[in-house]
Amino acid sequence: MTVDHHEPDVSELLAPLDSVEPAVMQRLHDRLATAAAQQHTLDIAYRTVDSPIGKLLLAATERGIVRVAFEVENHDAVLQLLAEKLSPRILFSTSRLDPAARELDEYFSGTRHRFDLPLDFSLSRGFRLSVLEHLPQIAYGHTESYAQVALAAGSPGAVRAVGTACATNPLPVIVPCHRVVKSDGSFGNYLGGTEAKRTLLALEAA
Repeated sequence: MTVDHHEPDVSELLAPLDSVEPAVMQRLHDRLATAAAQQHTLDIAYRTVDSPIGKLLLAATERGIVRVAFEVENHDAVLQLLAEKLSPRILFSTSRLDPAARELDEYFSGTRHRFDLPLDFSLSRGFRLSVLEHLPQIAYGHTESYAQVALAAGSPGAVRAVGTACATNPLPVIVPCHRVVKSDGSFGNYLGGTEAKRTLLALEAA
């Protein structure tokens, strides 16, 4: 009897998966994500949403939304950083992030003025965290200067530190660092870029 020692190449191994209909693959993926969540082996779920300021990456732990990222940040790089800083158990899964996607859609439609989402501030510490906790108190359609935020956060002289906290905010849009401007009214730096900040402020001023 002749034994076939033929080693299958990669294309042969992947062929069965390639032939599966996308809808079936999506159902299998959804079942995997659901099972991982039920077994508490899914530490970070992520998805993307379209918006007037570009595609946004949303990531959430069981505690709440942990990251919102702009396209200019490179979504793959953001996910890699989350894996290094928080947990490598990351999976694309929409269910945990459906409420966030819905509220963002309502916000960009002009019908939502405040987010009601659980947040996970694991990526922020110390004074930066104090700044981020104050930002949702800035009312929709209003702004505060960096100096005003520094005072509210308990360190009147830490204006530069407020700028750093806003520039490194892991939860932009939901935690509204775009409402912080310079004392002369100019925008200052923004993680998503000046045009994104202009768009958000114009949306809230309408």
